[in-house]
Amino acid sequence: MHLSELTHPNQLHGLSIRELQEIARQIRDKHLQTVAATGGHLGPGLGVVELTLALYQTLDLDRDKVVWDVGHQAYPHKLITGRYNQFSTIRQKDGLSGYLNLGESKFDHFGAGHASTSISAALGMALAREAKGENYKCVAVIGDGSLTGGMALEAINHAGHLKTNLLVVLNDNEMSISPNVGAIPRYLNKIRLSSPMQFLSDNIEGQVKNLPFAPELSRVKEGMKRLAVPKVGAVFEELGFTYMGPIDGHNLEDLITTFKEAHKITGPVIVHVATTKGKGYEIAEKDQVGYHAQNPFNLATGKAAPSSKPKPPSYSKVFGETLSKLAENDRRIIGITAAMATGTGLDIFQKRVPDQYIDVGIAEQHAVTLSAGLATQGMIPVATIYSTFLQRAFDQIIHDVCIQNLHVFFCLDRAGIVGSDGPTHQGMYDIAYLRLIPNMTLMAPKDEAELQRMIVTGIQHNGPIAMRYPRGNGHGAPLMEEGWEPLEIGKGELLRQGDDVLICAYGSMVYPAMQTAEILGEHGIEATVINARFVKPLDKLLIHPLAQKIGRVVTMEEGCIMGGFGSAIVESLLDAEICIPVTRIGVEDILVEHATPEESKADNNLNPNQMADRILKLFAKVQVAV
Repeated sequence: MHLSELTHPNQLHGLSIRELQEIARQIRDKHLQTVAATGGHLGPGLGVVELTLALYQTLDLDRDKVVWDVGHQAYPHKLITGRYNQFSTIRQKDGLSGYLNLGESKFDHFGAGHASTSISAALGMALAREAKGENYKCVAVIGDGSLTGGMALEAINHAGHLKTNLLVVLNDNEMSISPNVGAIPRYLNKIRLSSPMQFLSDNIEGQVKNLPFAPELSRVKEGMKRLAVPKVGAVFEELGFTYMGPIDGHNLEDLITTFKEAHKITGPVIVHVATTKGKGYEIAEKDQVGYHAQNPFNLATGKAAPSSKPKPPSYSKVFGETLSKLAENDRRIIGITAAMATGTGLDIFQKRVPDQYIDVGIAEQHAVTLSAGLATQGMIPVATIYSTFLQRAFDQIIHDVCIQNLHVFFCLDRAGIVGSDGPTHQGMYDIAYLRLIPNMTLMAPKDEAELQRMIVTGIQHNGPIAMRYPRGNGHGAPLMEEGWEPLEIGKGELLRQGDDVLICAYGSMVYPAMQTAEILGEHGIEATVINARFVKPLDKLLIHPLAQKIGRVVTMEEGCIMGGFGSAIVESLLDAEICIPVTRIGVEDILVEHATPEESKADNNLNPNQMADRILKLFAKVQVAV
């Protein structure tokens, strides 16, 4: 059977090991060829090919439910569930999602993009099954990195208490995006290095089968297992699960046998599967961090095509370099990441000041409250977390940081539109969800040079403060090696003067605002442009007089328009009884789907030409009314 003929996972039923191995080879070939051409997640999917095929051969996917944690490892799942012909569109505009999506396929039983959710979701499905008196299997596939998240442990605790039939497949590749940290991954590694349980059990059985106490064999085997390999799986078993493993995650025969046995067991079961991230592509196996996800690259060399012209450094790199230099001279500065060192630039910090670096694993809630604890003792914690992931710690920001007015510096990478990861990863909501909290200060730089000054501002500020900045490269603004001056809290910047419209822009929208003003000027409309710098507190002394004088305001932000920067401007003007027209430009009340950032901005009318056209239409309406 060719992979292209596989349109329903139940077609795997009855295939021989040799036939499954051939399907596995084809999956890896298709996966590699597609990601090399278009970019996408690579290592996670390559590592679970055999696991996926073996699991699905033992399930009836017309009835049974499978929840993939995060979902970035589910490319093989997509290829065997009727999406082979669309696979080349993955993560592209109007194409397949890079994650699971309830609206994309009946076989995507739960959508996700953040870690540690699968066991909770699968347990919910299992409880619904019991409530309705139905009979189907519920499976959660979760990586060892996701077990560092508290939500996964909460779900394990609940499932073990309920004793509901549930299969948890623990895909243990010793990695999340970067190498895992913490006691749980260390415990799993001990299990991986332990003697295989099946060999031990078979050996005991062979030695005692002819002895008088053979009828007590099962009890003897269980006791010997616990004595011979101390506490293998004991933690899971004490929590109410039957533990099976570790199993070679690339041995189809062993996987199928184990899954079949697991399905027969009453109550919750954990099957511990040891896999290799990037399996089948040697370059990815050797560099599991670098090949977690890739832009388009050459399959033979593993290298991306060289850029036609040099680009400015990324915001993440400038952040990492600048924070490292400050930390080298101030041991109070502690860089904190939730398993995203490379993506946030804290890998630079880790190399330069390792004693001041903390990776808590996929545990954003813990990262924030840990930061609060550090702050009570005079340290300066810099919690560097993607905008989309900081959402997970909303209560901790309020309860543990802001109520106590502690000096925690939140640095929100990937704020705004992020591209092909889609709705689960867009940094749309941080302006809205942070500005409503008392004691919080919010700022955003217009470029990478202002980012440097804001880092110093955040370090020197006394109280909770957050800085958002976008994914990708800067604008080429001149950087300083040292000697950065902090910004005055709540002080904006007047960049351009004009009498017809006041444009207030925030963060990544400042440069587009200036371009918009130039286009308006070509049509006889002169704009004043303000770089707000701060959304909380706003620079009322700058904004209010100009708004009153000019009589028309336009706000620009790269985030949700509801409750965002524009809303803050409107509220401020109304509170001051300045009643003038305000047009808010940002992302409307929609989910931003996967596409390139440029495509998403165009879809949301955030390009300078589109914004200028909208403003020109406002003036045309005024002229018509007159």
